[in-house]
Amino acid sequence: MPDRLLLCTDLDRTLLPNGAEPESAGSRACFRRLTERAGVTVAYVTGRDRSLVEGAIGDYQLPLPDFAITDVGTRIYRVGAPRWQAWREWDREIDTDWAGLGHDQLRDLLADLAPLRLQEPTKQNTHKLSYYVSLDLDRQRLDTAIRSRLGAQRVRASRVWSVDEPAGVGLLDIVPERATKLHAIEFLRTRLGLSRRQTLFAGDSGNDLAVLVSAIPAVAVANTARDVREAARAQAEAAGNAPALYLARGGFLAMNGNYSAGILEGVAHFHPELVRFMSGRDAPHGRPHSGQRT
Repeated sequence: MPDRLLLCTDLDRTLLPNGAEPESAGSRACFRRLTERAGVTVAYVTGRDRSLVEGAIGDYQLPLPDFAITDVGTRIYRVGAPRWQAWREWDREIDTDWAGLGHDQLRDLLADLAPLRLQEPTKQNTHKLSYYVSLDLDRQRLDTAIRSRLGAQRVRASRVWSVDEPAGVGLLDIVPERATKLHAIEFLRTRLGLSRRQTLFAGDSGNDLAVLVSAIPAVAVANTARDVREAARAQAEAAGNAPALYLARGGFLAMNGNYSAGILEGVAHFHPELVRFMSGRDAPHGRPHSGQRT
């Protein structure tokens, strides 16, 4: 049995080639071959909800993962055909951060803050309160007001700010403080009995920084924005985790390092024993992954 590897990857503009930069031909096929190797466990780590993850799997013909960390870290699913099973132990892990208050109570607590516009019910869940916000608002002032109200109720929450670029609107997700990509990956690897050395994360955006600069081996794909790459490098060095961060630059298997090519480059950097397999010189062995929607 080969060494085990928990391969965790963000989706949008990391595994999914939905950014402005070109994708290397054959890189996703090579990624699929890697996921078919015995001992490789795959987790998609994304802000998307389950339905959007399933849509991406079908649209981009991705291998079916073993796990999916979704909804900005508020859900962990064990994935399999025909069912996805929410991991209730994770729900219990993060639930205490909200000090006994439910989603609707937190919504009511913030109801009179005019800049906040609730997102659709399908984008909410028990541990995720999601809003639309204007791109030109005074974010610091609004964040201070939200933090004050939540703190008064002893609620420990993270405010995750992002942008829906196609729609030209800001997004705010309020989630339990421990419902982060980093904590979810640590939770998953420990439950699987794996060390950090047996774990690898791939990302590209500011929302991935906490993992990129942590002690978990991580790769920033080559299409990562320059400011995110520089921030990741500086913060990893400051935290003493520089050896755990790899910045893809292209060249592995003559690919450009963007998207899945960057993930493979990171695997080659941290796990050179897998290079021969990824290059196709070893026959794949292990359980197949389906690229169909479940």
